[in-house]
Amino acid sequence: MGNDRVTPGSQTSLREANRARIVSAVQQRGSLTQVELAGVTGLSPATVSNIVKELTSAGVLHTAPTSRSGRRAQQVTLARNLGLVAGMHFGTRSLRVALSDVAHRIVAEQRMPLPPDHRADQGLERAALLLTEMVDSVDAVLSEVLAVGVGVPAPVDVRTGQLSSLGMLRGWDGAAVPQLLGERLGLPVYIDNDANLGALAEVRLGAARGKQHVVYVRASHGVGGGLVLGGEVFHGRVGAAGEIGHTTIDDQGPICRCGNRGCLEMYVGAPVLLDMLRPSHGNLTLRDVIARAEAGDAGCRRVIADAGHHLGVAAAGVCNLFDPELLVVGGELADAGEMLLEPLRTALTQRTIPSTAGPVPVVGAELGAAAEVRGALAVALDTVTIAGAGAVVV
Repeated sequence: MGNDRVTPGSQTSLREANRARIVSAVQQRGSLTQVELAGVTGLSPATVSNIVKELTSAGVLHTAPTSRSGRRAQQVTLARNLGLVAGMHFGTRSLRVALSDVAHRIVAEQRMPLPPDHRADQGLERAALLLTEMVDSVDAVLSEVLAVGVGVPAPVDVRTGQLSSLGMLRGWDGAAVPQLLGERLGLPVYIDNDANLGALAEVRLGAARGKQHVVYVRASHGVGGGLVLGGEVFHGRVGAAGEIGHTTIDDQGPICRCGNRGCLEMYVGAPVLLDMLRPSHGNLTLRDVIARAEAGDAGCRRVIADAGHHLGVAAAGVCNLFDPELLVVGGELADAGEMLLEPLRTALTQRTIPSTAGPVPVVGAELGAAAEVRGALAVALDTVTIAGAGAVVV
């Protein structure tokens, strides 16, 4: 019987390792020029060029001419025919589903309203039906979907995939989403907290692209956070790392749904901001508040500025602990732009220790409402191993 094993340390094993390094870099970042691939992988331009040619001939990679900074280059992506991945983001009142090829190209995306206080089985059934319809709409079959990533506004136990009772989805307490949705679809399903997915997406594809140490804050109906350390999402002991919304701002403050007093979410979450304005402005949505603030409404500008201040106070503690390269602010409240970010920066700078690198830079998220579903797609794609001209889920 022939022995096809590769000897460790041989030229063949080194070449296979280099091929895997290039495929992994393209898989994570979606697209890179050959020059960028050399920088990311540490391989010589000649080695990158040769391997890219081999993998393109094998049907694993695809190249196309591009022009950056006035220079011609070859843009490298994964071949689109290797398969599809799906991403889902469940909010308190809506569901967003995206279907992508392995080259990060979105081929279908839809948003569906969900009834308030819907249960997990209802939401998952709707998601399964919607994904099936979307797959059919692009002339594919469900078996071509390699994996599904799911984001939820709740801490997720990384050992079991179960949701914490402290999440924003009231009818989802303890739901084991990977098992429940996986049974409906017959596909592997992976889940994470939506702020973690937003952080991952911004690091891979958005405002923090190329950064290794990032704090991401998501401010919308609730307040969440994601930590990226060494280029990877940090989950902590069981998955509750980054829950900045339950950082204490005032230990004599109002009681939070988590049972503690004075949590950040009690000062920044959308329901609280809208309650503050209701006596003077009536019933508004967060989008209304931002629009009125942009038009010069003093009351709306004040609640947004105060929210930015509170976010900066809470983020300062996180930044003092982790010394990030960048703080990215996402979620619907981030649409307020500098009205939110400027007071946040001021509070953050006042409360973080001085650094020779200067204050921690603060930027708004680039991916907007799509961040979480893009992160879910990234999680799904990370589970796929590209081998030869095919894709295998691991």
